[in-house]
Amino acid sequence: MVMVMVMVMVMVMVMVMVMVMVMVMVMVMVMVMVMVMVMVMVMVMVMVMVMVMVMVMVMVTLIPYLAIHQTISYQDVRNQTSISGFLLLGFSEQPPLLFRLFLGMYLVTMLGNLLIILAIGSDSRLHMPMYFLLANLSFVDTCVTCTIVPKVLVNIHTQHHTISYTGCLMQMYFFMALTLLDDFLLAVMAYDRYVAICLPLHYTTVMCPQRCLLLVATSWLCASLLAFSLTLLMAQVSFCASHSIPHFFCDLLPLLKLACSDTHIFQVMMFAEAALSGVVPLTCVLVSYARIVHTILRIPSAGGKHKVFSTCGSHLSVVTLFYGTLFLVYFQPSSSYSADTGMVASVVYTMVTPMLNPFIYSLRNKDIKQALWRLLGCGKYSNP
Repeated sequence: MVMVMVMVMVMVMVMVMVMVMVMVMVMVMVMVMVMVMVMVMVMVMVMVMVMVMVMVMVMVTLIPYLAIHQTISYQDVRNQTSISGFLLLGFSEQPPLLFRLFLGMYLVTMLGNLLIILAIGSDSRLHMPMYFLLANLSFVDTCVTCTIVPKVLVNIHTQHHTISYTGCLMQMYFFMALTLLDDFLLAVMAYDRYVAICLPLHYTTVMCPQRCLLLVATSWLCASLLAFSLTLLMAQVSFCASHSIPHFFCDLLPLLKLACSDTHIFQVMMFAEAALSGVVPLTCVLVSYARIVHTILRIPSAGGKHKVFSTCGSHLSVVTLFYGTLFLVYFQPSSSYSADTGMVASVVYTMVTPMLNPFIYSLRNKDIKQALWRLLGCGKYSNP
């Protein structure tokens, strides 16, 4: 009798355990289904956001184009098509010392950024998201410098300050696209540092190579589309008899000062794109570094705090210099634009910042210094 009761109790316990296991499996399946549904909803939301951004960019490109095209008279079109070029009068009466200064900055920028790209590409230990982003930033800085500085050096040295109409629009497009790309890359790099410092256990998952490549490709695409829309609008603007630009390259606001047609729609679109491509990345940078600072303050080691604070401080100084000068120039109407202030600020974000970035982001990094020594064939860091 006792044996029968024991067997019954065992069978009851087994049935209870089976039922519990079944319930657990059902709950797990439900949770998995919920997670899948959430992921699907997130993907749908992302796709909708991408579609909305594409539609906005199409509207930014086409609607103002049509509006401005309708307001251009036959005489304006005839005046515009007769434009053969512009005169870049920036630094037209400067001493030879300025030529040597700009040449030195150009060579340092090219050498520093190219060394960073070669060091990262040649060392397999640096094939990580952080260094991939850094190589992209160095490449973009090199392209920005090559877009602006060689023409400036030729103008100062030869005192021939002419640039063709097509060449002016091409220079403006590449400058805008690369500067916008700089904005986006700085935001992505700040987010990468936030994940590495604040969420170290999730870093390899969050910043996987596919996601890192997607972020960079999206940055390139958005920068190209935004720059193309403004260049297309500028191509529809008619200019007055004076084609003298008080600047050292073809920038938006100096060109708008020469416009004879209505530029109200153009300026509205310029401010909208400046807010989208300037305020949003800057907010991402500031929030990321604020979270980093909050995490650093909880580090018990004073040495660790000092190391991270010094690195983040140098990064923030470059970011502040870059965004501050951009906002100083572009967040103002063309009527209040000052040529002297614009030229000084433009020197900062076209020459100074690209020259400083290799030193700030790379030469303070032990891994980059080791890779540079190995690239140059020195024996100091020949062994890993």
